[in-house]
Amino acid sequence: MTDAQAALAAISFNADGLVPAIAQQFDTGEVLMMAWMNREAVAETLATGRVCYYSRSRKGLWRKGETSGQQQHLKEFLIDCDGDTILVKVDQDGVACHTGRRTCFYTAARPEGLVEVATVQVDPKDLYGK
Repeated sequence: MTDAQAALAAISFNADGLVPAIAQQFDTGEVLMMAWMNREAVAETLATGRVCYYSRSRKGLWRKGETSGQQQHLKEFLIDCDGDTILVKVDQDGVACHTGRRTCFYTAARPEGLVEVATVQVDPKDLYGK
């Protein structure tokens, strides 16, 4: 059994054939984003070392950075104790969020209300040419 086959056997995909995947910067521990993976995305990620997700809106594979150039390079692929969540430790090129922020987790709920805690680093128009 290959590493990819063993990983796929250990993952409990949901009824839609998906598993949540959390991306974390490998050296700082910063949580960058959450997305979904299907079997094909897991297999491609493990085979290539470049993180690939499944886009529910596009209904197909989404190779992180294919449009923006902001790729994620796999450092470690972890499966949680129940097999129902993935943690990919990555080396992120540039920003992870489509809003141009380093992380997708930039809104904090505080007693005074919602507060943006991360600024835009790259204009999304520059990332996507729109």
